[in-house]
Amino acid sequence: MLSPADLDAYLDRIGYGGPVAPTRAALAELQLRHVLSIPFETLDSLSGRTPALDLPALLTKLVRSRRGGYCFEHNALFKAALEAFGFRPQPLLGRVLLGLPEDAQTPRTHLLLRIRCEGEDLVADTGFGGQVLTGPIRLEAGPVQETPHEPYRLDAREGAYMLRALVAGTWRALYRFTLDPAFPIDCEVGNHYVATHPHSGFTTTLVAALILPRGRLTLQNHRLTEHSLDAPSRSTEIGSDDELRDVLADRFGIEPDDATWSDAMRRMMR
Repeated sequence: MLSPADLDAYLDRIGYGGPVAPTRAALAELQLRHVLSIPFETLDSLSGRTPALDLPALLTKLVRSRRGGYCFEHNALFKAALEAFGFRPQPLLGRVLLGLPEDAQTPRTHLLLRIRCEGEDLVADTGFGGQVLTGPIRLEAGPVQETPHEPYRLDAREGAYMLRALVAGTWRALYRFTLDPAFPIDCEVGNHYVATHPHSGFTTTLVAALILPRGRLTLQNHRLTEHSLDAPSRSTEIGSDDELRDVLADRFGIEPDDATWSDAMRRMMR
């Protein structure tokens, strides 16, 4: 559980000044401000480090050191904040399908949250990189659901849910999940796989993402792309590793220490 001081530090990090109460309005505001403020990034796994998931480590990295992280870090921190507000979030695990066939049998390596609020079952997620939800959606298959950014939709099939986002006119599959509860050991196993397995792209690719008020900012190795809700996407190739480090600091607010940066650049696939 977050202490009052830790909760204050988190709320200051994301710029939240509203009521501390388990309401739908508070949940929506927290989720949006979280993804606008705390970046997604894979520097630890790229540098050969497995991110710690205990709450003190998450607070040090994502709040006080103003770094970012991936889903196991983001949603574990968000869960703790929601519990401090009086919510009872239930962790779930999903299989990432973005860019893959929809029937692909990928490992359960994406953490998301199920939340009961004001008589509705909801899904919240602050850790899905460049296509992360920017607001909670109902755990209801079928209808198109608006968020502060793109529309999303849940499909149900064979006891599982598929989350889709409407991107450039196409309903893209993001991940598939069931309602089986995820326990801490499940998250530890998934975290270990993502951070260490040779088939995990996060061990060889620098990925960063941050939500913008009217778009999304993404980075994959040296390619920076700004996606706008109002205009075509724009991509830029970043020349040197020094320029790349400057972009991470200036555009994403990510400032790794020298050892992490050196190890990450040595392992990054060119």
